[in-house]
Amino acid sequence: MSAAAEVARRLEHVDVLIVGAGISGIDLGHHLKTKQPGRTFAIVDGRDAIGGTWDLFRYPGIRSDADMQSFGFEFKPWTKDNAIADAHEILDYLHEAIADDGLDRHLHLGHKVLRADFSSDTTRWTVTLERTSDGEQFDVTCGVLFSAAGYYDYAGGYTPRFEGREDFRGPIVHPQQWPEDLDYTGKKVVVIGSGATAVTLLPSMAEKAGHVTMLQRSPSYVLPVPRQDPIANTLRRLLPDSVAYGISRRLNTNRQRLILALSRRYPRQMRRLIRKLNARALPADYAVDTHFNPRYNPWDQRLCVVPDSDMFKAISSGAASVVTDRIIRFTGHGILLESGTELDADIIVTATGLNMLPFGGIALHVDGQAVDLHDRFIYKSMMVSGVPNFAFALGYTTNAWTLKVDLVSDHLCRLLAHMDRHGYATVTPVADDPTLTGRPFLDMDTAYINRAMHLFPQQGSHGPWTVSQDYALDRARLRTGSVEDPALRFTATVVGSAATPGATATSREAAA
Repeated sequence: MSAAAEVARRLEHVDVLIVGAGISGIDLGHHLKTKQPGRTFAIVDGRDAIGGTWDLFRYPGIRSDADMQSFGFEFKPWTKDNAIADAHEILDYLHEAIADDGLDRHLHLGHKVLRADFSSDTTRWTVTLERTSDGEQFDVTCGVLFSAAGYYDYAGGYTPRFEGREDFRGPIVHPQQWPEDLDYTGKKVVVIGSGATAVTLLPSMAEKAGHVTMLQRSPSYVLPVPRQDPIANTLRRLLPDSVAYGISRRLNTNRQRLILALSRRYPRQMRRLIRKLNARALPADYAVDTHFNPRYNPWDQRLCVVPDSDMFKAISSGAASVVTDRIIRFTGHGILLESGTELDADIIVTATGLNMLPFGGIALHVDGQAVDLHDRFIYKSMMVSGVPNFAFALGYTTNAWTLKVDLVSDHLCRLLAHMDRHGYATVTPVADDPTLTGRPFLDMDTAYINRAMHLFPQQGSHGPWTVSQDYALDRARLRTGSVEDPALRFTATVVGSAATPGATATSREAAA
């Protein structure tokens, strides 16, 4: 029996197939283990390692951009000192979570999902997997398909076309494909970009490089934060881990909500506050308004955090600098700018963003018809209109990713339990409200988001079709709110029997 056939035999059919072995997949695996203990499930991933983003990205200094009291799992306390954690610390934490729940028995790495076809007759998904080691393909079936693949394209990041790129004599590197053997010791490095990746690379590379220049077309907001959370660490010394973690998680989540709310309500005051923090961390004569005063308001785009002001310290020491200008072209020895300046470089790093891809690029079909995602609406931030027995988890952009993933996993388990109690085999969100209008799934004016929103389902104008970025609202909707909803259609078809005409009910009718 071939290896692919052995995996197909072991999987054959599961109640829930989870696509993605990163934070979201591990989170749902835990919830199924603890809240749906009799339900069979498997976790597949096209990569040969768990961890998703935290294993894929290998660039210097990669770390969380949210505190781990918020970014960690609700069910597993973060017990390390660093609140802003390095990638290897996060990976260790994820491996511990897998070991705690025995999820390794459910993992099937090196298996990429290519296509998924739902049949209303059998009330099952038929999912085509490809074994990445040799390209062999095979099918498995599941009752519920769950995308934990995030929204980044793992195949490659985004790099705009730069005139004269072929003339540059040194390496040009994108952070998503970081070469393990890249030696930048004593070299002049130019990092193109102004987002979270660029502000992470600058201080980390400055420790060994001759000089690092962050070249940005326009500034971003950069907020210095402590790498270690003194309140969380003090609570951990005084209280049991679970109690201390619960308190610090609530405190930090509410603090982030407060920062967001103040930024939206008092943008000028928040701009002044961030500028004051930046100026305090930089030399007295530094051109703060040139390099750290964005054209947009705080949280119109995501804020970048720098732990212990490491970026500002690198600039103050002279090991790094920021240049705000536009690129004319690459040259043999660097980059020619609109101002006429030529930046010398031995290495250029294009921290120019990521490509977005919905649901890992899985081709979804329902009863033989391809699903055009952009024509569909998102239900409760976790399902897609007209697609039965399909759910997904995409975290917050204005708070820690995992906060929403926890809520989605919890709500899905509650929904599955509801279906068990009523003997339902399928659940489908139906967007039949004639007053419903669409808008982008993510409402944030960021280039990588704007480039990709035509690929994603839309959020609706009201009701359960809106996508909230507010944790308190989502808790009310997903954790304590009813799973019953007039927008849901259930069927009681039993696998192996013919579909029963009229065996469909809204949750309101079913509850009557």
